Amino acid sequence: MEADVLVLGAGMVGISCALHLQARGRQVVVLDRRGPGEETSFGNAGIVQREAIKPYRFPRAASRILSVLGNRRSDVRYHARALLPLAAPLWRYYHHSATPRWQRISRDYASLIAMSVDTHQQLMDEAQAHALLGPRGWLMLLRSEAGRDEAFAEADLAQEWGVQHRKLDTAALAALEPALQEKMAGAVWWQDPLTVRDPGALVQAYAALFTQRGGTLTLGDATTLTRNNGRWQVVDSQQRVIRAREVVVALGPWSTQLTQGYGYRPPLFVKRGYHQHYRPLDGKTLNHWIMDEERGYLVAPMARGLRITTGAELAGLDAPATPRQLQMVERFARDLVPMGEAVQETAWKGARPCMPDMKPVIGAAPGVEGMWCAFGHGHQGFTLGPATGLLLAQLMTGEKPATDTSPFRADRAF
Repeated sequence: MEADVLVLGAGMVGISCALHLQARGRQVVVLDRRGPGEETSFGNAGIVQREAIKPYRFPRAASRILSVLGNRRSDVRYHARALLPLAAPLWRYYHHSATPRWQRISRDYASLIAMSVDTHQQLMDEAQAHALLGPRGWLMLLRSEAGRDEAFAEADLAQEWGVQHRKLDTAALAALEPALQEKMAGAVWWQDPLTVRDPGALVQAYAALFTQRGGTLTLGDATTLTRNNGRWQVVDSQQRVIRAREVVVALGPWSTQLTQGYGYRPPLFVKRGYHQHYRPLDGKTLNHWIMDEERGYLVAPMARGLRITTGAELAGLDAPATPRQLQMVERFARDLVPMGEAVQETAWKGARPCMPDMKPVIGAAPGVEGMWCAFGHGHQGFTLGPATGLLLAQLMTGEKPATDTSPFRADRAF
């Protein structure tokens, strides 16, 4: 089978790259070991986070770092045996999180986030996927007056980047979400983001659009990739040989396992996360997605029930699941939101592919002819997939990118 471009990875980023390349006349094949949206894209919070103009940075206060080291926090946990392998990328992450560097990184990051809603809405229109949308925006709940005042100030600063919000006091929040069982100091209602009741289904809707337009989706092992006579080659599960002039690596947390075989070894690391669905109680469910900001979890009224998603777990990509974090936040969530029993027998586990400078890799792999990169989006792969796909397709076809892509180039210093 011959193609112009082989895309490795059928998550939100890979499918978005395929669609935008296809729209520019390229014949594209997408290969993954699983179906579209069945890996990292399946398990997220289902928010297109237009408000996320500043990436999550490593804590700088000594008191916060010491509290994490105790491994008793609900928002961040770690496997002790993972700390040594993660020491180098975490040190670089800490370095880039110093306020002046982080502020410069945030300016670059905001340029991508600003594209997120528009690029998703374009694909949703074309895929006729609007039935998957939930209510517009989400609520950041604040338990303490100090946390509320700090969040309100940060929200005002975000308005400079075109991000809209409303500040809710205790009474306004209770009126908006009468099912809440605890009194909060207030909330920030981020009003621009889109919410999706089934994130995996949205990826599948985009993938269906891709195949309707003549693209090919196939199952297979990306590690069979080779380069012969100036063309990339891979063998799919049907033993078909697929050849293409160019290849896009969009394998999320597994991306660098492939690129290192071609001499490109960026310091990608993972933050793992968990989710579980719970049966909503009649007449006592949520109207919006809510985040308990000071305890580090989110509850979303999704198609399968109330989905609880956790913060970050620092662990090896393939280390056994340790859902202690989910168990901790489930107790908090049950105090806050009425909910029934778990819908799934086993909690879902996934991994977010993170770069130490908090920016994704978008562009040509250095020193590897015909290889392109689209990975390292951290917490925002679902949000930034369509924007990334647009920018990478523009780079690959010689168009002027919609925003400056130099901060995301693959050969930058990490």
